[in-house]
Amino acid sequence: QITISALKMAYARTTLAIFCVLLCSSVNSFVPGAVPKAFTTTSRGALGEDTSSTEDLVRGFQIGDAGKASHPFAERFGHLAGKPVPTVSDAMAVFTTELGGPINTLYRNYMSDLVATTHLSVVDARFKLDGVWCLGFTTVTDVLLRNYPEKDFGEKMVRALATSANLEYENVKGQADETKAWAEGKTAEDVAAALRGEGDSAISKLAKAAKADDYWLYTRFFGIGLIKLMEVTGTEATNDVMQKWVKEDLAKSSQKAEADLDQWSALNSKLVMMETLMKEIEIREKKKMADRLEEKAAAALKKQERDAQIETAMKGAEE
Repeated sequence: QITISALKMAYARTTLAIFCVLLCSSVNSFVPGAVPKAFTTTSRGALGEDTSSTEDLVRGFQIGDAGKASHPFAERFGHLAGKPVPTVSDAMAVFTTELGGPINTLYRNYMSDLVATTHLSVVDARFKLDGVWCLGFTTVTDVLLRNYPEKDFGEKMVRALATSANLEYENVKGQADETKAWAEGKTAEDVAAALRGEGDSAISKLAKAAKADDYWLYTRFFGIGLIKLMEVTGTEATNDVMQKWVKEDLAKSSQKAEADLDQWSALNSKLVMMETLMKEIEIREKKKMADRLEEKAAAALKKQERDAQIETAMKGAEE
């Protein structure tokens, strides 16, 4: 017999396992695929091939040239070379302090990974907070902690996660709510127009800034924020829509966004199946409980009638 509690545990495990693949599989998911050449040392072989290597990169930093190359990337971010950057350990320390209590064992490792990946995206010098990213943040945490045993503590974890990334939760939640509210009643084309920079909405403003930024940083929270906008606008979440919004309208590469959509869709499909099974079992369990209560009530009624008959018989015998 499958109990509701056992199914909820299986549901939570499925959710967390898929989230581990989606959000915590690789740090590289949050950064571009190549290190800007302004920070690398390139040598040419006899045939003119590029033989850049990690060793060359390290050697470049060792001679103190980090961020000094004649390149737009170095000109923009070179002043940050050598500056101290908070580490994942620092973020975990802040998270633990803010939380002030133990996390359910089932969620502990996944929350640690989420703290790390969130930190690594936010600490990137190219990162800029916007409403779509915030919507992705709240969407992920809402789904991840939807069945956390202690709701209040689950909310406290989300707040601690934001603080560990040096973000104010109220600001993140506020921007997410504003973005969602803006999208309500809109169509896919309305969102597309905003991503093209048309109008004066917050999404339009972030789109204009992204278009003007050759080093704009894509993260999965941004991609999931777009997926949430599809849901809010009643738009079918397909790669065609994601490609149009990101590649054609926002004028950025849509490869990672499409991959994130595929993984998120797979996650939701599994969760829908689990939730449907949970509802079916819950209905069955409630029916069994109702049947048992009915049987107890019937037994109590029979006992009452039997007691009444015995009492009547005893009175008759006395007479």
